[in-house]
Amino acid sequence: MRRISGAVAALVLLVPPLTVAGCAESKPEARPSGMPTTSPPEPIPLTPQVAEKAFATYVTDEDVARAAGDERLALAWTSDGQALLTAAEFRKAAFDGDPVRRFSYGKPKLYVPKIEPDRFPQWFVASVSRSVQGKEKSQRTALMAFMLRSPSDRWHVTLTTLLAPKAKEPKVLIDPEGYVTGLGAGERSILIRPRDVGGIQATIAAEGEGSVAAKVMGSGPVTTGYYQEARRAKRKARDKHLILQVVYTATPYPYFAMRTDHGGGLVIYSLFRNTSLVAKDPQTPKPEIPSEAEHLLDGTVEGNEVDTMSMLHFAAYDPPRAKQGKQPKAVIIADDGAVAKAATPPLKRP
Repeated sequence: MRRISGAVAALVLLVPPLTVAGCAESKPEARPSGMPTTSPPEPIPLTPQVAEKAFATYVTDEDVARAAGDERLALAWTSDGQALLTAAEFRKAAFDGDPVRRFSYGKPKLYVPKIEPDRFPQWFVASVSRSVQGKEKSQRTALMAFMLRSPSDRWHVTLTTLLAPKAKEPKVLIDPEGYVTGLGAGERSILIRPRDVGGIQATIAAEGEGSVAAKVMGSGPVTTGYYQEARRAKRKARDKHLILQVVYTATPYPYFAMRTDHGGGLVIYSLFRNTSLVAKDPQTPKPEIPSEAEHLLDGTVEGNEVDTMSMLHFAAYDPPRAKQGKQPKAVIIADDGAVAKAATPPLKRP
């Protein structure tokens, strides 16, 4: 349950020197220095209007950064998993000799929870049509989560994921005042508690259709498809006398859940995919660097191993828990991500 940029002016209090009445014989007393002190900025209540301004500011500043090829500026507007993906994207563009992608956005639908002004972090989600400038037929619906971690911070995009081409975005309930209902980590009115959605997906990716987790989450390219993809990759690695390990794990980054119509929930979250390709036999040639990780390495494999970490972002529709009759499964409706880190550790000596 959590998404972003607004400046809050600090209040400066000038403390005047204190004077003390007394006769000439009295000893002088210490006086305050008169240096200004700064009080913490007052929190600004999160409203749909604040979210709208934060989104517009982000879109403008992101485009300035990408047009200038300024990675540092682009990273100033992102955090968590989105910062990892942004840094990797800039490195890949530099490696390929291409300009960094620039985006065009439509008018967003804003999902803003009602949060007390002094409670942090604050967040909102934007659902918006996004396309890559200069690339035809690239239009997709992006779900972007924004976060503000303190009154003195700026809004950052912490997670962006893309609606699958044939998926339908669930209807998020918005009250007459323009607010959505956020769902807690342990919400039990939906089939899978929000904090467990990522773990369920990771389990299916590791175990396939036979997993117990597959009873509550549907099959698809990023669930059972991940499992089949890993099996094929492991077979190809064995043919080259290599060992491939693929592990999906939860991240420490925020996740966001909102109530949808008919009692369901929209959950937006992230996973890590860690891979390790190892040549156990000293006579076996070193593993090659995967093409999707070339921009993150210097082109050499020092030891006998290549490791990668992918940052993956998802959104899932989590149906209401059925009171009777057949229970529908949770379905992943959006995904995005890329290899964000890579390493070729030196050979371990006995």
